Amino acid sequence: MPPSTPRTTSDRQRTPRGFPKFLKAASLCVLIAGLLSPLSPAAAADTSAAAAANDYCGGQCSDILPPGENGNATLAQILLNQVFGTQPGHAEDQLGLYGNLPSGYSTLTDAKINDFFNDASFGVASGQVESTTKPGGRTDVTIVRDKKTGVPHITGTTRYGTEYGAGYAAAQDRLWLMDVFRHVGRGQLTSFAGGAPSNQGLEQEFWRNAPYTEADLQAQIDEATGRAGSRGTQALADANAYIDGINAYIDASDSGRYFPGEYVLTGHKDSITNAGTIDHFKLTDLVALASVIGSLFGSGGGGEVNNALSLLAAQSKYGVTEGTKVWESFRERNDPEAALTVHGGESFPYASKPDSAQGQALPDAGSVTQEPLVYDRTGSAVGASATSASAAAAKTSLTSARRGMSNALVVSGKHTASGHPIAVFGPQTGYFAPQLLMLQEIQGPGISARGASFAGLSMYVELGRGQDYSWSATTSGQDIIDTYAVELCQDDYHYLYHGTCTAMDKVERTNSWKPTTADGTAAGSYRMQVYRTKYGPVEYRATVGGKKVAYTTLRTSFMHEADSIIGFQMLNDPDFVKNPATFQSAVQNINYTFNWFYADSAHTAYYNSGDNPVRASGVDAEFPVWAQSAYEWRNWDPATNTASYTPASAHPNSVDQDYYISWNNKQAKDYTTASWGDGSVHRGDLLEDRVSKLVAAGGVTRSALVKAMADAALADLRAEDVLPELLKVVNSSPVTDSTAAAAVSKLSAWVTAGARRKETSSGSHTYADADAIRILDAWWPLLVKAEFQPGLGGDLYTAFGNNLPVDEAPSAGHGPTGSHAGSSFQYGWWSYVDKDIRAVLGEPVQGGLSQKYCGGGSLSACRDLLISSLKEAAGKTAATVYPGDDQCSAGDQWCADSIVQRTLGGIKHGKITWQNRPTFQQVVEYTSHR
Repeated sequence: MPPSTPRTTSDRQRTPRGFPKFLKAASLCVLIAGLLSPLSPAAAADTSAAAAANDYCGGQCSDILPPGENGNATLAQILLNQVFGTQPGHAEDQLGLYGNLPSGYSTLTDAKINDFFNDASFGVASGQVESTTKPGGRTDVTIVRDKKTGVPHITGTTRYGTEYGAGYAAAQDRLWLMDVFRHVGRGQLTSFAGGAPSNQGLEQEFWRNAPYTEADLQAQIDEATGRAGSRGTQALADANAYIDGINAYIDASDSGRYFPGEYVLTGHKDSITNAGTIDHFKLTDLVALASVIGSLFGSGGGGEVNNALSLLAAQSKYGVTEGTKVWESFRERNDPEAALTVHGGESFPYASKPDSAQGQALPDAGSVTQEPLVYDRTGSAVGASATSASAAAAKTSLTSARRGMSNALVVSGKHTASGHPIAVFGPQTGYFAPQLLMLQEIQGPGISARGASFAGLSMYVELGRGQDYSWSATTSGQDIIDTYAVELCQDDYHYLYHGTCTAMDKVERTNSWKPTTADGTAAGSYRMQVYRTKYGPVEYRATVGGKKVAYTTLRTSFMHEADSIIGFQMLNDPDFVKNPATFQSAVQNINYTFNWFYADSAHTAYYNSGDNPVRASGVDAEFPVWAQSAYEWRNWDPATNTASYTPASAHPNSVDQDYYISWNNKQAKDYTTASWGDGSVHRGDLLEDRVSKLVAAGGVTRSALVKAMADAALADLRAEDVLPELLKVVNSSPVTDSTAAAAVSKLSAWVTAGARRKETSSGSHTYADADAIRILDAWWPLLVKAEFQPGLGGDLYTAFGNNLPVDEAPSAGHGPTGSHAGSSFQYGWWSYVDKDIRAVLGEPVQGGLSQKYCGGGSLSACRDLLISSLKEAAGKTAATVYPGDDQCSAGDQWCADSIVQRTLGGIKHGKITWQNRPTFQQVVEYTSHR
């Protein structure tokens, strides 16, 4: 079995920016002995077997979630970790399994799957019981943890006891993280955890999108549970029981002094006297948590103002008619060459381009400014949004989760060796310590499931398995957000609503902080404020036709963060989900934008969820429209932010398709997402190519599907799907320049070898084809600029780059994901380069760009600029291409790509080699059905 032990000290990440720097080793030795806290009562072992519920997977369900289940650590454990690198129990024991797949997948067999995953069968064998807890001394619920992973298996005899146990287990494993995120959701992180730039960035990033008051949070609970009948009543009872369990653990850990050590390090508790408090949780905290998770993963759309700016730039360059054609060709709304999840030709029209756009409110050139969010103590705005330091820090933290996304590979039983469907799927939620998700099994009245849930929202399993079915999701990104231009009246803080001058509502947060232990951050304070209208929060200001307007952002999930609870409740209910139809009925109750996948022993299914608004006729969802009744969502009620939504049948959906793939690609024909770049080359193609070949050959096994996923996870999309075309141009005549010829030889050999970013051997920390990888990393941004900027001009090239970044390679810290985040190749100009180069070569292109750009369409001129930029790239040293950061020395290619578990608490973990795959992942094949 591959080792799961911690990496060496040299692999460990350095102290992260934005979290308090801990006391130096010289001052710790005296403290550690006195600070060693007693273990939680859960550490007492029990050898009794856990009662297993009905499990129809036949031992063929597996999962993985690095770095480990335990996300809490006492102060002593944090200090030991910081000084000696030791890990608390179960804090890192899934990281090795996960990290070793890139070197082990090529020889994988079904029998070896659990060398890289956990057995996800229900229950715990008697010989594998590590601990048994009766939380709060209750007799109606038991938490059993297994020796291998420490995952909580919660079994209740009453519904209340079951949910109480789920809350208690969540606090055992993620109390600090849950506390951080309830403050992020309220825009109060700096007051809670200190004024480090990363903390400022987080609260600013999320609070702008969900500037809720306490009354707003409570109203969401009342509305979501009140409208759902008996299920709503049950959800409210479940949430209250869950909160009671969290608070019971808070009290127990406080009195026993084994609460997370971060409370001491941020000044909330005294390590000597135990003075201070850990605030109890309340129901509105769950909504605050949900607003963060929903903003990260389930709110597709927006960007209409940026779209307008790039359209205006195109029209300025080419004129209105031709500029609009150029813009549409780069937008690729409905590209015929795009990889599709529903690929049988079914059409699901949504957010299509209208024949004649109505109500557009494009800004006057040069008039757009972003609405200030942050104000200093004197009341002066300090920036359009976060300060530059805060914004940079935020980019390297949760922004990677927002961009990371997920993937799914699902094969029908018609094409498997066993005749049963097989699925390998999971969400990409980023890499954090502790992880945003936690594993659990819940068995109780009306609940039977195992899998992953977001910490603090784990009253139900959100992604995982039931008794005889599994489900998972990927972020879908269809557009549920629109931008309205509200005309101002009286002053900058009043607007016209249906002809009446109406005051904006101002929502404020004032945060202050003190220096935290050894952090060196100066005490400070600032105020955040957002102006809200009936059409949503103000995001920009501009003029339209000389009229002053505020651009507001309205999303269907605004004020509805809690609504999805009913769908998750249904997914956990074995009496509700019994087949594809009932699965689809469950996820229809989830208002966030997700692609949902299902597999049981006989069937597979897919459904795209989200409250898709029915827009007024003629409204183009790509651009801002006037805030007038004629252009509002149909039957929109601003008091409740409800409207008419497209029916379930209009959402991309399918049952028993031969196979499904999803990597945040286009869902179906005519279904327009808000994402730029759904064109001829997308990272979804990495899955499509591999899975389609497996299905064509037949006899697919679990290990074969894992291999396909793992191979795609190491592929460089540019090298696999675009570089061969570039080399065709370069080699259209003999390459006489020695530098260019050597580079071409290395790149060609890499493509022939499979175009993977893979180590020479396990743990070597050196890539095979390292020179070729370095050359392409350096070449890509150079060749894109050389290919497109001359034709587009600097302004339009920059504007399109604001809509879609040029590059997102693993080590591209300049890309939207940031460094060390794993997920790569979702955002980039791969499709543009592919279509343009094929056009220059004279090859057929469907949905091509409106003109040829490389060398003005001349093959020889295109070849010249490619060779020139290639020579420049080949001359760049590794230290230039990989400049080094707080994790890596300059020139360390493997380290630049490596995945780092970004700290959201006090425990640090070792780096692992790059792989582009989900964070939580399941491998499932059911052998029977109820």
